[in-house]
Amino acid sequence: MNVLYFAWLRAKVGMGEEQVSPPAEIATTGQLVDWLKSRSDGHAQALADLKVVRVAVNQDYVGWDHPIRQGDEIAFFPPVTGG
Repeated sequence: MNVLYFAWLRAKVGMGEEQVSPPAEIATTGQLVDWLKSRSDGHAQALADLKVVRVAVNQDYVGWDHPIRQGDEIAFFPPVTGG
């Protein structure tokens, strides 16, 4: 699956995009986050406070219990405001 990081998440993780193959038991966006946190200190720092992180699967905003599959595009970004 393709994982994208935007804004300050990109800076903390150290990359804007990565291809990952999580274990089969990783079935939701929340489980993916827990698994990603174990990949590096940068991942752990970027995803430490999910109150300030949003997630999209295949370009649709979703919650932390949303199912994921191989081949999905998962994007993490800070809350977006406009005005």
